[in-house]
Amino acid sequence: MKNALMKMVDDKAAAASKAAREKAKGDSQHKNFQVGDTLDVHLRILEGEKERTQTFTGVVISKTGSGLVEAFTVRRIVQGEGVERIFPLHSPLISKIEVKRTGVVRRAKLYYLRDRVGKATRLRERKPKA
Repeated sequence: MKNALMKMVDDKAAAASKAAREKAKGDSQHKNFQVGDTLDVHLRILEGEKERTQTFTGVVISKTGSGLVEAFTVRRIVQGEGVERIFPLHSPLISKIEVKRTGVVRRAKLYYLRDRVGKATRLRERKPKA
């Protein structure tokens, strides 16, 4: 009896996970960026009954995970202080991701930007292929 119940729960969890994977696979708008790109991440903010959109603009310094647990870290400078935020790629709170600028980098993680200040944090722009 207990094994049958556990099997039924596992089957339901697998079906839900498969449905989520299929939905995420079709959501290709969030996969068009790389490390080094400057992004506008549009977040839905729920405040009581109201909903508004907040934009977080910065440089992608890392991408981690795969599948449904994929996440990316965006860094920006606010009033002279570095601010980093980690976003789950398939979060329902992310309404849109816009690529503002593409950067040329030769590393998978740009953690070295944390130690740089001012113009030293700039990245070269990637030229579109003609």
